[in-house]
Amino acid sequence: MIGNDTVGIIFSNMHDNCLRELTDVRTMGSVPYGSRYRAIDFPLSNLVNSGVTKVGIITKSNYQSLMDHLGTGKAWDLSRKHEGLFILPPFGLGNSVYQTRVEALWGILNFLKQCKEQYVIMSDSHIIYTMDFRAVLNEHISKGADMTVVYKNGVMPEDLPEKVRIELGRGRKITEVINGEEVEGKCNWSMGVYVANKDFLIRVISNVVARNRLSFVRDVLQSGISEYRIYGYKFDGFAGVLGSRKGYFRQSMALMDPAVRADLFRSDRPVYTKERDEMPTRFGLGSHVSNSLIADGCIIEGEVENCILFRGVHVGRGAKLKNCIIMQDSIVGDRVQMSYIIGDKDVMYSPDSSMNGQESHPLYIAKGSSV
Repeated sequence: MIGNDTVGIIFSNMHDNCLRELTDVRTMGSVPYGSRYRAIDFPLSNLVNSGVTKVGIITKSNYQSLMDHLGTGKAWDLSRKHEGLFILPPFGLGNSVYQTRVEALWGILNFLKQCKEQYVIMSDSHIIYTMDFRAVLNEHISKGADMTVVYKNGVMPEDLPEKVRIELGRGRKITEVINGEEVEGKCNWSMGVYVANKDFLIRVISNVVARNRLSFVRDVLQSGISEYRIYGYKFDGFAGVLGSRKGYFRQSMALMDPAVRADLFRSDRPVYTKERDEMPTRFGLGSHVSNSLIADGCIIEGEVENCILFRGVHVGRGAKLKNCIIMQDSIVGDRVQMSYIIGDKDVMYSPDSSMNGQESHPLYIAKGSSV
């Protein structure tokens, strides 16, 4: 039922300012992650694996790389004559591009009104997770909810962009929504994933925009908990927040934990992405690799320890990489020494160079640089 009755909406640009360096030339949704994926691959694959066959991607700016990555949606089986993948360009209020979630949704109201589906699943792109949306929707329907907020119980990540926590009553009905307050210890923090009845969502967004109230948390959630049936759904899996450079590095390196990989990459719920059909990675004589994730198409002639290498990376002879994230098609020259580096795509690292960051402050190298 979920495929026929549900449309997915992904916010690709929400929280771009959290990773300013990485999103200077791309959206949050197209930020590289895990040696071969983009951040948007996770919510998009979650929707597809849950049977959703119509997905709208809300864009705002710098979305050329996103469109190149998504293409027609073929990698996610969304290249269809009917339904499929929809890129929804920015449509702001007045002369400005949208700034808030409410404005973004207002800009796609016509798209939603034309959808025959009854339910909407909405997700941001800045959290890496694998979830069965069918379970969320089934609970949403069984409780007769107007909206369901997916939350995680635990210590709130310090770099969570929207510090929204919820208090729950009987049956997990939300009784209070607190925004922006720091809290010690465990709490129920929102993951930026929502399920809503489509007609309800259209009506609420139209009403708050008409009154020039543009905050989703304040004007929809906080103002609506007494008037509407808004429930919480607890998520127990891995949720990696890409909320800062340090957070991006930490959540990327979390993939070294077999338990995290097992939670994210399941045989029954694969994470789909754009394929490049690269040759297998080649390891030269004298190379040494330990505890690393290395994508296809790489050439390794040096030493790589505790690193994540994306497709097409070349590590030269005598080079030593430790605790680094090196993105697609970069060339690491001979005898280069690096640690705690986040290197964007197409970077040329000159032979005999040395650069080091720190675990608390990894050094970022911009796309296309020569260093």
